[in-house]
Amino acid sequence: MKIKLIIAALVASFIFVACSNNNGKSTSSPQAAITLQETNLNKTNMAKTIHLTKADFLTKVANYEKNPQAWEYLGDKPAIIDFYADWCGPCKMVAPILEQLAAEYEGQIYIYKVDTEAEQELAADFGIRSIPTLLFVPMNEAPQMAQGALPKDAFKQAIDEVLLKN
Repeated sequence: MKIKLIIAALVASFIFVACSNNNGKSTSSPQAAITLQETNLNKTNMAKTIHLTKADFLTKVANYEKNPQAWEYLGDKPAIIDFYADWCGPCKMVAPILEQLAAEYEGQIYIYKVDTEAEQELAADFGIRSIPTLLFVPMNEAPQMAQGALPKDAFKQAIDEVLLKN
């Protein structure tokens, strides 16, 4: 319940614009989506977000097909999963924040990304209707979803209080 209240407060405290998942098609190649910041992170060998396919999700996060009745997180650290699309403006605003957080919280949490255009079945399985949608996955607790672009301080508060319990 505390997790829901914190995430709801974070979302409510920030005015956001979310993209509808059916407002457009990707017009650029995946290579064009790599931002300058992501390129710089590669050059300095800092932690990066981890892109997931459905197969990856089933082995690294949760095998909801095998166990549809109960959530069983398979990871060894808490996680944030960003459901996004390359054409989504708010998703593009969140991407560099998540890259920075991946570096800042390296070794403490995972930050995963799921491209809803490439992984339509996975997005549908989670009922993703608006992007960005973020799934906060604490250890040994049910995950919580938030929609919209959050500012970095809201992400840090959620990571510290909900995922890491600091």
